[in-house]
This record gives sequence, structure tokens and C-alpha cells, in this order.
Amino acid sequence: MGPLKIGIAGLGHVGCGLIELVERQQNLRLPGEVKITGVSARSQSRNRPVDISPYRWFDDAATLAEDPDVDVFVELMGGSDGPAKFAVETALKAGKHVVTANKALIAKHGMALARLAEEKQVDLLFEAAVAGGIPVVRVLRDSLAGTEVKRITGILNGTCNYLTTVMLEQGREYEDVLAEAQRLGFAEADPTLDVSGMDAAHKAAILSAIAFSADLDFSKVSVSGIDKVSLLDLRLADRLGYRIKLIAEGVLTDDGVVCRVEPLVLPASHPLARVNGSLNTVRIEGDPVGAITLTGPGAGAGPTASAVMGDVAKMFRPAIRPAFGRAAHHTGRPFVQGAPTEVAPFFLRVYLPDQPGALAALTEALAKEGVSVDKLLQESGEESGAAPVVIITHRCPRANMQAALERLEKIAKPIDAPRLIRIEAAS
Repeated sequence: MGPLKIGIAGLGHVGCGLIELVERQQNLRLPGEVKITGVSARSQSRNRPVDISPYRWFDDAATLAEDPDVDVFVELMGGSDGPAKFAVETALKAGKHVVTANKALIAKHGMALARLAEEKQVDLLFEAAVAGGIPVVRVLRDSLAGTEVKRITGILNGTCNYLTTVMLEQGREYEDVLAEAQRLGFAEADPTLDVSGMDAAHKAAILSAIAFSADLDFSKVSVSGIDKVSLLDLRLADRLGYRIKLIAEGVLTDDGVVCRVEPLVLPASHPLARVNGSLNTVRIEGDPVGAITLTGPGAGAGPTASAVMGDVAKMFRPAIRPAFGRAAHHTGRPFVQGAPTEVAPFFLRVYLPDQPGALAALTEALAKEGVSVDKLLQESGEESGAAPVVIITHRCPRANMQAALERLEKIAKPIDAPRLIRIEAAS
């Protein structure tokens, strides 16, 4: 067997990490030799931790993608559209196998690219697009092919998990911890994609499409980030035995697949509540296996490059199977917009005026809407005259909670917008 010839488009942290792995492949368990026959990036002269001079340079990624001396095109450029999308399409049309770490591209255009790959009888692999070094795509698509998945939950953004962990452990406000994370390189200069929940949403959509044989439609994914979660919320939840985490979720309903990302309140004993720092974790629930949890580094040059190399290794004997593992006989399911109609316990934090009757007005508003209180915690009033109150409710419809808050507005106006977060059941 001759060497497997790859072309690498994108020479950032992951691209350079992949080159390092290729250059020390004698220490890896690959089925054969991998040879880099071309590289491409926005700048050839940029200072990089690896020497790219031994490799043919291509100014244009699409030209590299269709080069006759490339067996596998590795796309590490990023971006859901533009050059990355065009280069991947070019490679597939040229009959090249494609490996990508581009979660935004797969979340937005994965279905169309998968159809093109199937038409051209080539593989499209994207293990590195979700959860870095955790092999969750392969586990879902291959290892759990005999499992009927019911639900996927996970912590899919290490930046958000790092922020909430440090805020609680060190008692520091969000803006302070974020600034430090940026200085240390744990967060991007523009952290919007991470803290808004969009990064986790891309990954959740991909996993949901695989798990449920669903037609990936990212426009139906509901997204809410952690940028509005305060230190006070984290601290009060902790005092009551809970943790607040940004949770990605895909669940199969009668109408279709509901995929969403939002902060959830978890009992401290919950498996996801115990995952701290920048780690990622994915919990897969299905029949007949029950629940499986995978935890590990969800980002970074090394783990992501390792996942890319794992996909490259599969190309020595391409499977030529549907990219999302969905065959023609599988039941196709749509993505649907999840309506906020769930019945669950809720965490409610509200600032009330520090005056007689305010707390009574809150409990009265809840009672009028049929909401039963499980736990209540009130802290001393602040200098502003506001008293933070946290209530843990028994299970009730979200609509009842919203109605109670509207009622509260009329009889004892809160000092700021209440924080309402769904509580995940203990597991």
C-alpha cells in the first residue's frame, strides 16, 4: 500500500498540530503512511510553530482540493460559507475524500455536502467538528448503531464551562473572569460565538442529526448563552445544592427533533454538574444501553488535530457510507422549534424591593398560578435597597411560571428582570 496523500487547507493551531502529528507518525498507530502533498492558508509567510517549506504551497484552497496528487482534502479553514464551503464542494466534486473540523460548515450545509459525497461515492468525515478529542461522532454513528437514541445532553463549549467554574470557585464576576480567560488564551478576543451558545449549538445540531437520523436544519435550533448568568445566580444555586451549566440538548419528540442550548440548573449529584474547567462531556441516553457519558478535552490544537488524524486514518480503507450514518430505509425526522411548554421544576431568582409585603406578593403570585414552592432562600437587602430571593419550585408548566411573573409585575415590581432557569432532573 502506497502512502495516503493529504492536502491541508488552513494552518492555524489545528492545521499546525496535524502537521506535527504527520511528522512524528512513526509513534502513532496508523494503518499506513500519511504524506502531505500540499498546504494552503491565507498567508505563506506567517510565523508558525512548524516548518511548511517542505510542502507544496497553494494560494487557493480550491486548487489544492482538486489537485491530482491529493487523495484526502483536509479542511481546517473555518467559516460556514465562502472559501471553506467552496473548497470542500470542489474536493467532493473532484472525487476526493474530505475530512473537516468545521462545525459551522457542517451545521449549516452538512446535509447538502453529505448528499454530494454520497453522489460522488466518497467519504465526508467530521469527528473533529464536535467536542475536540472526544470521539463522540464515531461512537454515535458506528458504535451505537444498534441503539435507539432518545436524548443527548452535554457540555459542548469549554470556554463557557471554564467561566462558570472559575466564577463560582473564586467568587469573581463574569466580566473579570472573561478578561482573564482572554489573556490566558482560553477565550477568543471576540468571545461572542462561545458565550452566546452558538458554538455549542453547531455541535448539538450535528450530534442530533446523527443520533435521530434527522434532516439537520440549524434555523430550528434554540440558542441562549451564559452572558446573562451572574455570580449571584451561581452562588445562590450552589447554596441550594445546584450548579448552573450551559447545556446542549437534542431530544426526540412526537413532532420531530428538538435541539437547543441554554443554561440549566443541575443537582450537584448530576453527572454533568461534576464536569468543571474547560472539559467537554456528552451524555447519550438510549435503548437498550441506558446512559453513556463521554468526557474529555473539547478543544485545543492537540485534541482536535488528534481527531482529524483519526478520520484521516479511516481513509486507508474508506467506508463510503452516509456522512451522518442515515441510510435510505431509516425513518427521516425533521428538526422542529422547541416550544417553551415543558413541565419541570424551575429556579427563579428575583430582586425584590426590601420592604414589607414584597416576599408575600411573590409567593401569592406563584400560588395564584398553581406554582408550588419547594425551597426558598432570601438574602439580606443590598445597599441598592434590593433583596435577592431564590425559589425552587415543584414541577409545573413553564407557562404557569411566566404567568406568575407577569402577575408579580403588577403587584410588586421586581428591581430587575427575574432569572428563570429550568432544573434538570437528577440522573
